[in-house]
Amino acid sequence: MFNSRKKKETKLLKDQEFGTSLITYTSPQSINAEQFRAIRTNIEFAQVDRKLKTLLISSCIPAEGKSTVSANLAIVMAQTEKKVLIVDADMRKPTLHRTFRIDNKEGLSSLIANPDVKFNQVIQRNPETGLYLLPCGPIPPNPSELLGSARMTSIMHELNQYFDLVIYDTPPITAVADPQILATRVDGVLMVSRYGYVRREEVRQAKEILDNVNANILGYVMNGIPPEEKSGYYSYYGYGYGNTTDSNSKDE
Repeated sequence: MFNSRKKKETKLLKDQEFGTSLITYTSPQSINAEQFRAIRTNIEFAQVDRKLKTLLISSCIPAEGKSTVSANLAIVMAQTEKKVLIVDADMRKPTLHRTFRIDNKEGLSSLIANPDVKFNQVIQRNPETGLYLLPCGPIPPNPSELLGSARMTSIMHELNQYFDLVIYDTPPITAVADPQILATRVDGVLMVSRYGYVRREEVRQAKEILDNVNANILGYVMNGIPPEEKSGYYSYYGYGYGNTTDSNSKDE
C-alpha cells in the first residue's frame, strides 16, 4: 500500500515539473472549468458576512493538486473583474513560474529579504488571464522564518490594500509549519484533498493543525474524483463545507 502511493506521488510530482493545468483558461466551457466557477460561488456564499480579501490554499500532503486549484481559482476570480494576485508562498517546491512561464529570478523571497525592493518591482502580470503574479523567487534556506517575519506581515498588509483578492499557494499542511504561520493572517483557508490518495487520518491531522491556530477553514476541494463515483455527473473538482474528515478519501 505504501509503495503504491509512493509511486503515485512520484508520478504526480513529475507531472508538475512543467507547471499545472490551466483548464479554466484553455477550456473555459468545459465541465471542469464550470466546477471552478461553482467553487468560486461557494466561497463567496461562505463569506457573506465579511469581505474575503485574502485566501490561503493548501493540501494535507504533497501532490494533491493545491497549485492547480490555486491557479485555476485565481483565473475564475479574476473573471469577475476583481484585481487578483496569486502569490507562490511555497518556498520549497514553487510552481507558479513554470505554470505561467514567467521569470523567477526575483519574487516573494526577494521582497522579504530586501526591504528596499518594492512589490511592484517583482509582481508580474499575465495579460491572457488578467492575473497578477508574485513568484517565489530564489528558494531560501529558512522559509518558515521568512514567512513568519514582521516583514512578511507588512508585505501582506500592503498587498491587501492594493488588490481585491490575494491568493497564497502554500506547502502541504502536515509537512511544514509555513501554512499554519500564514493561516493566522488570512481571511480564509481552502484545503485540497486528492480522492483515493490522502488518508483520513492525514486530513484529520491537517484540520487539527489549522484549528490549533484558529484558522478560518472555508471548506475543501476534493480533487481527482473518478467519473463513476459521481453518479454520472463528471467533474474533476468537488466542493464541500464543514468537517473535512467527512471526505470520501479512501485509505491506502
